[in-house]
Amino acid sequence: MLDVLRTVDEKYPEGSPEDEALRIASVALFYVRETQKLEDYREFFRAFYTPAIDYIVIAHTFATREEADTWLISGAARDGELVRIAGEGFQVIPERKGTGFRFLRTPLPEELMKKYPPDSE
Repeated sequence: MLDVLRTVDEKYPEGSPEDEALRIASVALFYVRETQKLEDYREFFRAFYTPAIDYIVIAHTFATREEADTWLISGAARDGELVRIAGEGFQVIPERKGTGFRFLRTPLPEELMKKYPPDSE
């Protein structure tokens, strides 16, 4: 990677903003290597470029709303959990008045992708 940065840097005059940016990037790479943090960096890099959709965890999936409601009143639900009910996403949130939880319609990433497909360009 450092060889690639050096090759790119040759295209810019010394002292230019591009030269300085490439120098900073190179030193950062040296630092990661010298402090033996390469594996930590690789893990960070993978996490940085992993789409957010991969981090969304569906806690439970229910075939029907009745099934989900039974689970909700059972006391097993936790605030903020995402669930799928009959193919649609919901989040568990506290009741407005009183105790317990209710479902808030929260489209899941796959629902949003169907409704708003990414540009094919």
